[in-house]
Amino acid sequence: MGQEKKKLLGSTRRKWLLNKLQAAASPLKGSELAEEANVSRQVIVGDVTLLKAEQHPIIATSEGYVLQQHPAYSVERIVACQHAPERTEEELQLLVDLGVTVKDVRVEHPVYGQITASIMVSSRREVKKFIERIANSNAGYLSELTDGIHLHTLAANDESIMKEAINLLSHHGFLVPEWD
Repeated sequence: MGQEKKKLLGSTRRKWLLNKLQAAASPLKGSELAEEANVSRQVIVGDVTLLKAEQHPIIATSEGYVLQQHPAYSVERIVACQHAPERTEEELQLLVDLGVTVKDVRVEHPVYGQITASIMVSSRREVKKFIERIANSNAGYLSELTDGIHLHTLAANDESIMKEAINLLSHHGFLVPEWD
């Protein structure tokens, strides 16, 4: 007869989770962590929330959880954009081609207030995977809730790259006119 898997409990599980994230070379999916710890995915979500409250820099991406080892970028900006959903891939590729990471997308919903979702794309491959995940899940883009208007947090290694990115967004008609 097979041996029943032991459930990891409380602080022991959170230490285990933090160690897994520190050792990971790629994002870790909540469902896989839950299975390994013999708990529900919701328990892992709660653990991540508690670890974040303890100031551990865990980022939830569309690929899974990542522990940010150290700030990799010296410049961050929030930009206001507006475009149709079919231009999302073009917008993201334009940015990652310059070496800019698109960290998140935010919209201001009339009922729910600010809604923020982590994107964390910094290459064409990551953009492609993000676009495919949206398409395969039949989910819409957050910007569809706000007539295409949304904010992105952009990160780059220096100010000149950030300025070039903002200029390109403007040139290609992605920036909200009042922000441009």
